[in-house]
Amino acid sequence: QVQLVESGGGLVQPGGSLTLSCVASGIMFRNYAMGWYRQAPGKQRELVARITINANTNYADSVKGRFTISRDNAKNTVYLQMNSLTPEDTSVYYCNARHFLSQSADYWGQGTQVTVSS
Repeated sequence: QVQLVESGGGLVQPGGSLTLSCVASGIMFRNYAMGWYRQAPGKQRELVARITINANTNYADSVKGRFTISRDNAKNTVYLQMNSLTPEDTSVYYCNARHFLSQSADYWGQGTQVTVSS
């Protein structure tokens, strides 16, 4: 059974930082590209950042220079370091795992809420 379990969300003031974690089980983690997506109320889910099996990364323009995605294959974990947070970053953040050969092997976590507010 595949599970992606996110943690690290919460309430933070504008300008603050949070680090999200996603622990994967039930998959060969090193063979999966990992991503963070977010969805605000009334909006579509959008890509925040992705990291390939070779640790190549890409980011949404809105988070470039503020967010950093990383992975630890030994711990089956992907991280999202978020700095200089703004109220516009308020969303539910979802972890995604997609096999590097088969896009049908695509899994999601349950999401973690990030709220940026003073």
